[in-house]
Order: sequence, then C-alpha cells, then structure tokens
Amino acid sequence: MHVGHLLQLDSLDLTLLWGEESLLGREISGVTATDLEDPARFLQEGEVVLSGLVWWNPGDARAKTDRFVSALRTSGATALLAGEETHGTVPGELIDSCREHRVPLLAVPARTSFRAITEAVYLRQWGDLSRLQAPHYALPENVRTELSRLLDRGADPGELLDRALAPLGGPPCYLLTSSGRTVARTPSAPALPADRAALSLRGATGTTLRIQAESGTYDAWHLHLPAGAEVPPCVLHEIAEVVAQSRHDHDRRRAAGRQAADALVAAMGAGVTGLGPDTKAVEGALRACGLRAEGSYRVLVATVGGTEGRTDAADALTEALSHAAQATFVVSTGGAEGGEAVAIVEEQEDIWRQLGDVWPLLAECEPKTGALHAGVSAPCAAAGLGAALGQARYALAAARSTSPGAARVTAVEELSTLESLLAGVPAEVRAAYCARTLGPLTQSDSASHAMLLETLEVFLAHNCSWARTAEALHLHVNTVHYRIERVEVLTGRDLSRLDHKLDLRAALLCR
Repeated sequence: MHVGHLLQLDSLDLTLLWGEESLLGREISGVTATDLEDPARFLQEGEVVLSGLVWWNPGDARAKTDRFVSALRTSGATALLAGEETHGTVPGELIDSCREHRVPLLAVPARTSFRAITEAVYLRQWGDLSRLQAPHYALPENVRTELSRLLDRGADPGELLDRALAPLGGPPCYLLTSSGRTVARTPSAPALPADRAALSLRGATGTTLRIQAESGTYDAWHLHLPAGAEVPPCVLHEIAEVVAQSRHDHDRRRAAGRQAADALVAAMGAGVTGLGPDTKAVEGALRACGLRAEGSYRVLVATVGGTEGRTDAADALTEALSHAAQATFVVSTGGAEGGEAVAIVEEQEDIWRQLGDVWPLLAECEPKTGALHAGVSAPCAAAGLGAALGQARYALAAARSTSPGAARVTAVEELSTLESLLAGVPAEVRAAYCARTLGPLTQSDSASHAMLLETLEVFLAHNCSWARTAEALHLHVNTVHYRIERVEVLTGRDLSRLDHKLDLRAALLCR
C-alpha cells in the first residue's frame, strides 16, 4: 500500500498538505502513533506516523518542530498524518518543516480516528500480501513485533488471537482441541459447545488449520474460522506459527508438572508392607504439585487400547479433565502399572459424570488407537490416596470388562451390584472361580450340561421359584426339580442355602 492510496479512501477524508508524487508512491510497511517530541528510536523505516500534535504548542520555537520532523525523515517514515482535533488545524510551521525535510504531510480531521486509519492500512496490506507468493510476511512488522513481546511475557493464546486479528476487524476465530474444547476465542466468537466444535473440526463447516506442534491425538490445537469469517490464508498460517510457539511453552510447563505428578504417584504407591503410604510424603508431594494437602481428591486411572500407549492415555486424561470447569488436577505417566496413566483431581460435584460425558468425544478423535477406558475412585483425603489408586484400578478393570471394544468411564459408585463388582476381577481369576464352582457344568462339549446351566440360570433369575422357572422354560415342574437336583450333585452345592445360591450366581456371572 502507498501513501497515495490513503488519500483515495473517502471514509478517511484525509487532506494532502504537502507531498510530491514520487514520495506519495512509497510503500507503507506499518503504522505508528506517537506524541513524543523526539520519536526516532521508536520508528521503523516505511511506517506512516500518526500524531495528535500534543507535543506542539503555539508559542514553541521552530526548532522543536524541526526536531520532530527530522526524526521522521532520519527514521525513513513515509508520511506524517497530523490530527486537527488538538489545535483545530495543522500548524503552518509544521507544513513548512515537512516541505523542507521532504516528509509528506496529511491532515486528519477530528471525525476520523487513528484506529480507522490503522485498520485501513492493515486491511489493504493483508489483502495485497495474500495475493503474493511466498516468501512474504503476512503480518505487518509492528504486529509481529507486538506478538513477539506477548510471547516473551507468556501471554495466553486468547490475547495472541485478539491482537493478531484486531486490525482485520476481529473476525470470529477459535483455537480448539481435537476433542472440541475451546482453548481460546476472539471476543466476537460466541461460546461453542464441545460436541459442535468437534463436528466443525471434522469438516462440517468453516475453515480449520492444525497447529504444528508435538501434540497428541486428543489435545492437538486447531485454528478454526466459522463459516462466513474470512482471513487471508497467508495471515492464518502466520498466526498459526505464533500460536505454535505458545503451544511449545504450554507443553514445556506441562512436562515439568508431570514430573511432580510422577513423584506423587510414586509416594502413593510406596510404604512399608502391611502399612499404607507415608502420609507426610504424600502431603509433601501434593504441595509440590500445587495441590492442597488437606483437600479431598479422586484418583483416575486410564488406558488406551489395553496396556500400550501410556502417553496417549495421559493425554486423554489431561484433555478430558481440561473440559471440566475449574477442575484442578495433575496427570502422571510414570510410577504406574502397564500402560496406565494416573490423575489426581480435587473433588468437585459429579466430576466423574463430566468425564463420562466428554469421553466419547475423545474416542472419536482417533477410533483406530483402541478403546479408551478409565476408572475413578471414591473421594478421599491425602492419607487415603494409596487406597484410592487401588479403587480406580479396580473400576478401570470393570470398565474394560464390561465394554472391551468401546470407550467407557466407570466410577466406584457404579459398582453397586454383584455383576459390576465382579467385572473388576481379573479375567483369569474369574475363569478359575467359574471352573472350580460350576465344575463339570462348564464342559462346553456336553449338551446336557449346557441344558442344566440354562435351567440353573433361569431358576436363580426367578428367585428359585419352581413354577415360574417351569413356565419360562416351557417344562413340567417335575422336570425342573430333576434338573436342579442334578446341578446340586454335580456342583456340590445346596440351592436351599443362600450362600450356595450366591456362589453359583457369581460363577454364572464370571463366565
């Protein structure tokens, strides 16, 4: 964009006070607003300078005006845009000084804001650059400089998005994870539920650009523009590069946090045989993680596709818990068994139900990685974290047993029936118990034994009622009596006794 282009914009209503044709054709690199008497050290070559002339007073010596204009010329400024609001008009001596130093001068009426000029420059500049072939920076120099400063001081992604897109009018833009969680959004972007966001990322609407970072399957970041929002592709790619640097800092902080979480899980699992973990050690590890030693916690254990993929499981747990509002947690990939990842979460109402709601969204991120399973302990204090870890592992085993091929979260609160309780028992233990209790009835090659098993199952399901069992199986009552007697002989159990009934019922559930 050239200085002359600004004069052609009717919306700005600028007036040329001095400027030769050759000077008006110079390329604009950016915009800087200043009212310093000597702004030289803050200016860069090719910029237009906006000034409200607050630095000038009618009684000032001409040398003050010359010093200001000379700083613009020395810095390579393309033009001075002087505001009329402060003094009602642009001083004649400023016009003379700009002529002598060959700095184009444009008058800005009081009704035209400096923001409108800045936006006009950057909108035109971005439009021109989006049509050029690489290599070219899409973001103007001053915007890139400010974004760099924001990165250096650890600004959050939302602030980066807002600043990068503000000169374009702040179009709606989201930074989303693969599971649909909103990491950041511009002020003009309305809240987006996770399920709708996840659907948008899968190509339903809008434009999506993945942030290139060492992210996992579930927590990868994506820039997403909803349908109707337009940003030049080159601008979007350069913003993505800035956000990628923010993601790198985010991952570095998370890795440091996981080291403290690993130490906490190790402390939870340590202890003298017959005694629990060292409570003082656990409390100290909690504090090192930034958690309260006196808090109430739940322990979560997760796996992805069996015993492999511990890091994936940790990413899944982290992402799922990040969906929960105000959840305070740490996630560990070390000190756990097999391919488990472990999380310690400060107790809040229905945290495990929230986890269950978002779990399917994570499973949809990468269906081929294997089923996602998680177990959740009951609430506990610091002293009970070791026992809670055992509860969570048992609940995890129940989740994997009841839904081997599908994503599932199981909390110990759900283990309220004999069937759900037995689901957490290791498969090899269930098989051994079933074989020992049912004896010869488990022989799969015997049709008569299969018939007796069916009769036993229906008999127990009908509360040991002879008549209802006979009706359900379309048998004579005497036949039912005969079959149950055979079951008692073969198993060595007496079905008139409650404990023997429970033994056989458990064995049937263990098959």
